[in-house]
Amino acid sequence: MSKFRFFDLNPEQQDAASHEHGPLLILAGAGTGKTRTITARIAWLISQGVDPAKIMAVTFTNKAAREMKDRIAGMVDPDQAKAVTASTFHALCVRILRGDANRLGYKNNFSIFDEGDQTGLIKKVITRVCAKDEKIDHNLAKSLISKAKNSGLNASTDENSLAGAVYRRYQEELHSLNAMDFDDLLVQAVKLMEEHPEVRDKWRARIEQLMVDEFQDTNGLQLRMVGLLASGDPPNVCVVGDDDQSIYGWRGADVSNILEFERHFPNPKVIRLEQNYRSTNAILGAANRLIRNNPRRRGKNLWSPQQGGEPVRIIAVPDDRKEAEFIVEEIAAHRRSQNLPWEHFAIIYRMNAQSRLLEENLRKHKIPYRLVGGKSFFERREIKDIMAYMTALLNPSDDQSLLRIINTPPRGIGATTVELALSHSVEHRQSLYEALRHDLFLETCTRKAADAIKRFTDELEETRIRVSTPGAPIAEIISTLIENCDYMEDMKRTCKTPDEAMNREENVREMIRALDEYQKRSKDGLQGYLDEVSLDREREEDKAETALGVTLITMHAAKGLEFPHVHLIGVEDGFLPHDRSKAEGTVDEERRLFYVGITRAMKSLIITWCRARVKFGSPMHCLPSPFLQEIKGEHVEEETYEEIMSRPMGEEDIMAQFAKLRAQLSG
Repeated sequence: MSKFRFFDLNPEQQDAASHEHGPLLILAGAGTGKTRTITARIAWLISQGVDPAKIMAVTFTNKAAREMKDRIAGMVDPDQAKAVTASTFHALCVRILRGDANRLGYKNNFSIFDEGDQTGLIKKVITRVCAKDEKIDHNLAKSLISKAKNSGLNASTDENSLAGAVYRRYQEELHSLNAMDFDDLLVQAVKLMEEHPEVRDKWRARIEQLMVDEFQDTNGLQLRMVGLLASGDPPNVCVVGDDDQSIYGWRGADVSNILEFERHFPNPKVIRLEQNYRSTNAILGAANRLIRNNPRRRGKNLWSPQQGGEPVRIIAVPDDRKEAEFIVEEIAAHRRSQNLPWEHFAIIYRMNAQSRLLEENLRKHKIPYRLVGGKSFFERREIKDIMAYMTALLNPSDDQSLLRIINTPPRGIGATTVELALSHSVEHRQSLYEALRHDLFLETCTRKAADAIKRFTDELEETRIRVSTPGAPIAEIISTLIENCDYMEDMKRTCKTPDEAMNREENVREMIRALDEYQKRSKDGLQGYLDEVSLDREREEDKAETALGVTLITMHAAKGLEFPHVHLIGVEDGFLPHDRSKAEGTVDEERRLFYVGITRAMKSLIITWCRARVKFGSPMHCLPSPFLQEIKGEHVEEETYEEIMSRPMGEEDIMAQFAKLRAQLSG
């Protein structure tokens, strides 16, 4: 252990790192040094004579695996560090299958289909399986197949369903191509070891110590994999996780795996890591009070030796527009008063659609920012679709926009017909729109295609006339157009999860709302709005995800990250917990999601909620999240936007305002 000092660990970390034999459950609270502990354990095992080649650590991401290997390399001899295996579940499954896939009827040189390959094959299968009057969206089919595989099902439970027929044919085609998709890697590796004990025993002989990171995120198949690999009697399996941060139930993670660990691995040693190295006690106190309200959990009480710290602030604001303005101005003032880099600030929200007003205000104040785990609002697929509709209404000769919307949603104008229309437009030196309305072209189409084209161009033409009328309610007109063509319903069918469908629908509503707000402050109409958006998009082109600036991020994407100063926004009943969670009985997971958001903050935390918010195009009255009642206590302060705005300005703020005015006057 050349570069590792055991006494640098706290007592609980030392206890976890030096556990010798049998099952071990390390309950690592947020910010308690989880990775440090698991890598210290690996270094300690090597110091005790365990062959590093027989130590395996399984993670969920390649990034986590690389970080673990890098840390190990800084703690033990380089050759020993190289011998340790740190791998994702999927990479491990590939290794297992490469040696023995032939036992399952595959060749050992099987191909691995990525998402693009998978989508292409599913589309082909759908065309072969579906009758003329049947239809299933390829994204929906892909989502159903993935869910079935991760639930341990080999085929659809409904033998006669269209989804079941697509699933079976898809698997047959995959097998005939000697290929597996990502879900198959786990399914087939588990099947291989369960049906062929000699393969299982071979791998158990290679693993003396098995460690699993982020155990709260495992699903049923991954748990079975861990049970098959764990060797020894009792098995030397160490899992690390935090049931309080289990937030991926919607994609198959099963929190009961960590809650009921003893049922799968009897008589484990259980160690709680509670000393937090990230946040102040003010922040941790709020987090502890919140999470205690989850009835089914393993108790932990995070604490920090850091005394003091700023109180957690809960601020009620009039609406979401004021919320965005207030947060951006608050960040600017905080940064200015303490001379901090922009990277010290993060704004965390429940849904991607909430970023639009924030982006707008950050650009207005020329504050650099980056979006993590999501595209800029104007780069999202559904927003590009709506912008293409708007552009086509202003300029139907814009072929690119017309091509984007002509079959979005599908309206009976096939790809072959579009190709013929493009050829006709080139030949006659016309725009695509002119070709579609040209009698000579329509005469070459089938009656069905010609009727579909006429419906499409007539609706576009009628809407163009309405939009160009002075004083027309443009947002309302476009909203009606989108509704009439069933865009929303078609978009929802292409979403993998209800959360994705809800986010995308809210993004479209937000776009319509932004147009409505623009019309209230400008007389430049739809063209003016599109010009403004285009200028904003040009500024965004240089902003990669790694760019410096204020971080905008969803609560789900923020897990595992930390920021000195955090703003949690939109903490209202119906948003957090989400309305759907009440009906589905998943409020506990929503509380864990809020807990994850709170525990990202290191030095300061401001939580805002709106008394009114525009939802689905209409202003709605809002109530604070019931979770806010649960975090109240010592070092938590409540105030209102009105109270803050009515306070006398400090000298620094006055000087800043004068500097701002001078800058404006000087151009």
